[in-house]
Parts: sequence; structure tokens; C-alpha cells
Amino acid sequence: MKNVLLLNLHQKYEGFANGNLTRDLINEARSFFTSQGYAVRESAIDEGYDVAEELEKFQWADVFFVQSPVYWMGLPWLAKKYGDEVFSGGNGTVTFVNDGRSNGGNYGSGGLMKGKRYMLSFTYNCPTSEFNNTNGFFEGMSVDQANIALHKLFQFCGAEPLKSYSVHDVYKPEFKFDEALKGLQKMLAENFPS
Repeated sequence: MKNVLLLNLHQKYEGFANGNLTRDLINEARSFFTSQGYAVRESAIDEGYDVAEELEKFQWADVFFVQSPVYWMGLPWLAKKYGDEVFSGGNGTVTFVNDGRSNGGNYGSGGLMKGKRYMLSFTYNCPTSEFNNTNGFFEGMSVDQANIALHKLFQFCGAEPLKSYSVHDVYKPEFKFDEALKGLQKMLAENFPS
């Protein structure tokens, strides 16, 4: 049996960002992984967390599915705090041994998560047209390039990326919730074929 950790990085802002879409995307991911025979564990950082318990989940999991809103072009501050505390807390045991150079390797090669994979999924207010567009707000960057810090956090620890997913225009009246869920289903099936 394969093990997956569903990581909900939402941080609630009452009346503005209540977390309903993030919750529903996590629910969709849970349904998918359960139907594929995965054992599932979850963390929702806005509900609080214990570093030791989180590290046990990361050690247990083969796959990390990370769902996060993007606030002001980055992760919610609580998600950054979570990453700092949990990934630093796993030094020498779960996340990394060193930066790789002391073993004669390259910087970023001292991770303990080799063989594990991760998938990032984001929700954005901005339109998809702002990415991969040299005239767009992100100056030609892809969604992955705009979120390089989160990618590098996992890669520093040795985990390998899968294709990312993103939902856009989430505050527009014409936002199509069902299409967002179907898009996630399609990407999950592509990343985790049965």
C-alpha cells in the first residue's frame, strides 16, 4: 500500500478567505487517493500542529499532496512558519542530514526524502493569462517558477516533483467550481496513473 499526506496550507481570513475551495480540493484529492488504494493522512495547518507529529507523517508518506492558496504572490505566512519549523525540526532524522556539501556533494543534495514525490496545487485570484506570458504580471514565469521557494523546500530534502495544478480567478462571479474539481481529477490521474 502507498501512503499519501494531504497537506492543507490554507490560512483563514474571516469573510475574505474562509478556506472552502481549499477544503473541497483536499476532499477531491482524498477521494482520488482512497479510490486508488492509498492510505491517507492529513494536516491542516490552520487547525494547529505538533512538529513531532508532522515529521512522523512526512516519514510515513511516500507522496505529499500540497494544497495552498497564494496570498500576495506567496504562501500564507502560517505555511512559511510551518515549513520552517517542520523541515528544520527534521534535520538529521526525516528531512535532511546537511546541505550536501559536507558529504562531498552539491548544495541541496543532503536530503532524506529521496524516493518520495510531491504534487503542488494552488488557488489564485489572478487569471491564467498572467503566467507564461512575457507581457503578463509574472513576466513570463510559469506557475511553478512563481512558486520556486516551495519547490526548492521539497527538493532540498530530496523529494521529486510531479506536475503542479492551479485554479485561477477564484473571486470572479463566473468562477466554475465544478471545472476546478474536474481539472484536479485530471491532473491527479495523470500524476498517479492506476
